[in-house]
Amino acid sequence: MTETRTARIERKTRETDIQLELGVDGGGKADLDVQVPFLSHMLELFTKHGLFDLTVVGRGDVEVDDHHLTEDIGICLGQALREAVGDKYGMKRYGSMTLPMDETLVTVAVDLSDRPHLEWRAELPKDRVGTFDTENVHEFFWKLAVEARMNLHIVLHHGYNTHHIIEAMFKAFARALDEATQIDPRVKGVPSTKGSL
Repeated sequence: MTETRTARIERKTRETDIQLELGVDGGGKADLDVQVPFLSHMLELFTKHGLFDLTVVGRGDVEVDDHHLTEDIGICLGQALREAVGDKYGMKRYGSMTLPMDETLVTVAVDLSDRPHLEWRAELPKDRVGTFDTENVHEFFWKLAVEARMNLHIVLHHGYNTHHIIEAMFKAFARALDEATQIDPRVKGVPSTKGSL
């Protein structure tokens, strides 16, 4: 395990320009300059509830729509997470959270297994929250899971307010990920009988 579990990712394409820094062992500090206000709000919640430190400067072709910037920030966050946790020595590996928010109940489960998969069991009631296209939430988590090489399950049990549902997803993901990335002194080496993750 490295002493400070941090990573910095830069991604520049014809569609987006992103600088992202993640500290896994943080205190919930967010420094966000992202052109998609709803996504910025969700990232702030993720940072606070996961007790991570996250800095993001994100620019993109938002005059087209929010898709490219949302997707690419998911890619960068996944890459940063994978780099920051490094060899995963002593790490718990698994985490889960069932989180209520008013009428909404969401469960998120995480396995930092090096086997990427997103299991998405959620129908969002509305296509938009403000100007944000809600199908981008699936895109964000899918790309994050692939790049972090995590097994990620997101299940909506019930809820009818789309904002509440998405917010519960980000908060539950943050808390599940915080649990999975914790160092447990009882874990010797990598948390797998195979000897590697």
